[in-house]
Amino acid sequence: MKKFFVIILSCVCISLFSVLAFAESQGKIGYIDLSRAFDEYQKTKDFDKELEAKGDLKQQEIEKLVQDIRRMKGELELMNKNSREKKEADIESKIKSLQEFDQEAKTGLTKDRDNMVKDILKEMSDVIKEYGEKNGYSIIVNDRVLLYGDSGMDLTNEIIKILNDKCKTAPGK
Repeated sequence: MKKFFVIILSCVCISLFSVLAFAESQGKIGYIDLSRAFDEYQKTKDFDKELEAKGDLKQQEIEKLVQDIRRMKGELELMNKNSREKKEADIESKIKSLQEFDQEAKTGLTKDRDNMVKDILKEMSDVIKEYGEKNGYSIIVNDRVLLYGDSGMDLTNEIIKILNDKCKTAPGK
C-alpha cells in the first residue's frame, strides 16, 4: 500500500512539475489564495450578513416556540387529569413541530449558503479566467497546491480588487 501511495504521489509531482515547466516556457504563471479572495470578496461578506439575519429571525421563532412549550408545561400543574393528558399531547405536538421547524430552518440556511458559495466560486472562476487571458497567463493555480510560490506570482490582491470593484458597480449597489 505504501509503494502504491509513493508511486501515485510521484506521478502527481512529476505531472505538476511537467505542467509548470511547460507553462513557464509558454507564458506566465500565477497563483491565488482562493479562500482569502472568497472571504475578502464584498459579495461574500454581504451574503454572510444576509444569511446571519435570516438565521437570527429563525432563532427568534424557535425561541418563541420554546417559550410557548415552557408556558404550557407550567400550566400542567393546575389541571385535572383529563385536561392534563390533553395538554401533554398538545405539548408533544408542539415539541415535534419545533423539531421539524428547527430542521427545516437549518436545511434551508445550509441550502442558501451552498448556493451562494457555488455562485460566488463560479463568478470568481470567470473573473480569474478573464484576468488570465487578458494578462497573458498560461496557468493560474490555487495556492493550496503550491509547495512554494514567489510572492510576485501571487495574484490574490488583484483578483480581490477586481471582484470588489465589480461588486460596487453591479446594479442595486
